[in-house]
Amino acid sequence: MAGSAPEGTQFDARQFDQKLNEVLEGQDEFFTSYDESHDSFDAMGLQENLLRGIYAYGFEKPSAIQQRGIVPFCKGLDVIQQAQSGTGKTATFCSGVLQQLDYSLVQCQALVLAPTRELAQQIEKVMRALGDYLGVKVHACVGGTSVREDQRILQAGVHVVVGTPGRVFDMLKRQSLRADYIKMFVLDEADEMLSRGFKDQIYDIFQLLPPKIQVGVFSATMPPEALEITRKFMSKPVRILVKRDELTLEGIKQFYVNVEKEEWKLETLCDLYETLAITQSVIFVNTRRKVDWLTDKMRGRDHTVSATHGDMDQNTRDIIMREFRSGSSRVLITTDLLARGIDVQQVSLVINYDLPTQPENYLHRIGRSGRFGRKGVAINFVTKDDERMLFDIQKFYNVVVEELPSNVADLL
Repeated sequence: MAGSAPEGTQFDARQFDQKLNEVLEGQDEFFTSYDESHDSFDAMGLQENLLRGIYAYGFEKPSAIQQRGIVPFCKGLDVIQQAQSGTGKTATFCSGVLQQLDYSLVQCQALVLAPTRELAQQIEKVMRALGDYLGVKVHACVGGTSVREDQRILQAGVHVVVGTPGRVFDMLKRQSLRADYIKMFVLDEADEMLSRGFKDQIYDIFQLLPPKIQVGVFSATMPPEALEITRKFMSKPVRILVKRDELTLEGIKQFYVNVEKEEWKLETLCDLYETLAITQSVIFVNTRRKVDWLTDKMRGRDHTVSATHGDMDQNTRDIIMREFRSGSSRVLITTDLLARGIDVQQVSLVINYDLPTQPENYLHRIGRSGRFGRKGVAINFVTKDDERMLFDIQKFYNVVVEELPSNVADLL
């Protein structure tokens, strides 16, 4: 599947690693590494009621990032933590925040920023669930919701605000969100935030926070500009890296289907539809228009599908995601934008109708299946033009993607 590609247009993993190393080497004096590891939640010195929340949520044993990442955050250290989507980063910083709150003070003490509304709401849910026995008050401040309602809740008092940069900045400027007591600041999916152009807003928000503040940066990939931003507002951060070769897509079987031409993808998908509907499946395409187009085509053939993309209003997206989570709709068509906000426990099949335009996004998409050790299957539709990208993805993740066997239903 190699195929040659024009110079300079393709992602080069070697170049990426070299660039990353240069940036990191220049920052050795800046980072400290932290290798202490705890293989049970009980050994982490967490409050009893936080432990109860962790176990009630269904966690039994900490994942790699949790084993190394929860304790330094609880100690109040600035941290940069890098690990694959679906490895439990959210629970890592939620635990760190919940451990350090002063519950007798109903003021915002922790601010968590995320790139999409879906992700912010997902984090809010996890924070609430883990802090269930602590009586934590959490509010998600995101665009597309009532500003008045936000102001009312913030004035009544919360311990933690999770939000998207635009709405959070707005609330800080209006002083509806008071920064006086904020002592923890977390950036989740920092790579995404920067590539979405939130950089200036993050700087602006930072200017409004107290000078002595603990900062946590969490990300699946750490492009040099993400590392650059960390230099600006972190002091002696501890870097916890679940390296790329550990960023496996373990437990997820990956296949490709050779569809030759773009126009043959639809037939291929319809052939697979019966298999899709056995389980919960997500189908990724690269544009919002294509989400609409594919949804119409599938419904036109009497296949039941749901769809969601960034042009839909928040309310509609919420309803669709609720239906999908509850299982009343089984096939969801969506774009990369929403890949990181979909945390549906039962997804065991992901179809890349379009291959992602960046190798990094492959992880975010198929990391939705087989989360936390469940098995999953990913099927990639590959046209002649996609061969190079498939080759790059295999090189990037050090995986072999095989041709789809005919007994796909047996794999699920």
